[in-house]
Amino acid sequence: MNDKNDAPVAVIGLGLMGQALAGAFLTAGHPTTVWNRTTSKADRLVADGARLAPTVGDALKAGSVAIICLTDYQAVHELLGAADAELDGTTLINLTSGDSTQARETARRAEQRGARYLDGAIMAIPSTIGTAEAVILHSGSQSDFEAHESTLEALGTVTYLGADHGLASLYDVAGLAMMWSVLNAWLQGTAMLKTAGVDAATYAPFAQQIAAGVAGWLPGYAEQIDGGSYPAEVSALETDARAMTHLIEESEAVGVNAELPRLIKAMADRSIAAGHGGEQYPVLIEEFAKPRKD
Repeated sequence: MNDKNDAPVAVIGLGLMGQALAGAFLTAGHPTTVWNRTTSKADRLVADGARLAPTVGDALKAGSVAIICLTDYQAVHELLGAADAELDGTTLINLTSGDSTQARETARRAEQRGARYLDGAIMAIPSTIGTAEAVILHSGSQSDFEAHESTLEALGTVTYLGADHGLASLYDVAGLAMMWSVLNAWLQGTAMLKTAGVDAATYAPFAQQIAAGVAGWLPGYAEQIDGGSYPAEVSALETDARAMTHLIEESEAVGVNAELPRLIKAMADRSIAAGHGGEQYPVLIEEFAKPRKD
């Protein structure tokens, strides 16, 4: 690992997240060069000690590593396709949100032009960047990650996932699936309880306790999934399906949308019809792993 903590860096893209990234590098003492199409977005950073690069090419040459944080991968491709964007010998770390296919394709393009490339995902909001609460995932060459790990630690808790450039994006969307599923389940329950005069603030601590309890099941359920065996140690899927029916009926009885529980019940019914009713809930991974046939 490179132990230098004053390595020069460049940040390309100064939206709210890009500004937070550049600010964290400055706070940690890294000479920081920035570039953005709208140069006024760099004003505060320049006042804090950053250098504004006149061109993308200049920014790419300014640091030991160039951090890219743009709106999407198309913007990344357009930017790196600029006439003065010389990539040979550069190290790019792309923290732009996208999917795994885009990440792998961007890695291929960058490496064909002589760059070292890591793809990343920011699992944080701008205000947490620079603290341990900000989790930032990286995938690509392990040696490239280790060469810049001490620099990247200025941004938060950095994690290396593996050589596949698409892993960071996959973890990102998997995390979003988890986030939205928990929030949607809470909203479903909150909507039901509001019909009885229970406000969201009253329900929230109870829901938080349930969510934490369910999270505790995940390591054991993961063992079942990885082992491909789902013994009903707690309850069978057919028992869970009966409770799903109760949730649907209760939602409809109090006038609350039942689309979400109906979707879950439909997946459980398919699994039961395939002969998995006596197995434990994680057997539904087989339904999630199938593309839907419309």
